Amino acid sequence: MRKRRIEHKTAPLIRSAVTGLTLILLILVIGMVGYMIIENLNPLDALYMTVITMSTVGFREVADFHDAGKFFTILLILGSFGIFGYVVTMITRYVVDGVFTHYYKDNKVKKKNDKLSGHVIVCGFGRNGKQAAADLEDHNRDFLIIEKDPAIVEYLRRSTDYLYIEGDATQEETLEAASIETARALITTLPVDADNLFVVLTARQMHPDILIISRASDDNSDTKLKRAGATNVIMPDKIGGTRMARLVIDPDVVEFIDTVLLQPSGVRIEELSCKGLAACFSERSIKDLDIHNKTGANIIGLRDKNKEYIVNPPSDTILSPDDQLFVLGTDEDLESLRELMKKGV
Repeated sequence: MRKRRIEHKTAPLIRSAVTGLTLILLILVIGMVGYMIIENLNPLDALYMTVITMSTVGFREVADFHDAGKFFTILLILGSFGIFGYVVTMITRYVVDGVFTHYYKDNKVKKKNDKLSGHVIVCGFGRNGKQAAADLEDHNRDFLIIEKDPAIVEYLRRSTDYLYIEGDATQEETLEAASIETARALITTLPVDADNLFVVLTARQMHPDILIISRASDDNSDTKLKRAGATNVIMPDKIGGTRMARLVIDPDVVEFIDTVLLQPSGVRIEELSCKGLAACFSERSIKDLDIHNKTGANIIGLRDKNKEYIVNPPSDTILSPDDQLFVLGTDEDLESLRELMKKGV
């Protein structure tokens, strides 16, 4: 799929600078041709007279001018003043507004964006989007942010190393620029449910197999977003209220889960696929494999081929290549388990 070009806000300034330089070259050519015709000067003398006239340095003339030549020189000086004033204004804007720096940073980001594959697209960089980006960064996942608010884009440009695109995530061309056809997942955290609905509809149409996580504010939006193609819908207000209640009912349980899932405690839960299961594991139970003693990891959950979840699966559960394991352990434990599942005993 061919990507459409997303025009950045610096483009008008760049066009103005190109226009200014073009006008300078144009008046230079007009001056040369005018002196060659009116005063019959050779090309070098005509260029010399044009340059000293435009720059107003006050050097001597190469010949005594006729009245027509003097009048032409007056017009050339006035035209040069206007064009030079325009160019100086543009250069000042570039320096004061930091356009050169922004243009360099945006081009650098765009080159990285074009190479992305298997990444996550985060639509919106509000409270939820910022937290999603931070968690993705902590887990070393490639991601790209789409944001249309110029102030937030400026923050991303100046204060972060995140990849970003300035644009409207509800528009197809913006998602194309974000390489949605090669993306692994999309997270839309826009504050308006209707905008999230448009993003989900567009993304699902452009990439039928992509994982889509959407934010929702209204209870009625949950069903609509799932019908539109969202894989999961998250309601931050509802989750926040539930968490507050759980902190009253089971505070230690919440603190324990936070320690495992959210805080850098060295222990985490990870999902592992059994598709690459070693041949010696086929049709054997969790007990027979003795995973905990061999790796230190604990299997706390399982999703079978029917996509049914089993919490704390019994030790006599037979593993198959279609299962997904939810494992608790340190990074070393999990790496040992991966090696064990790949190579066998």
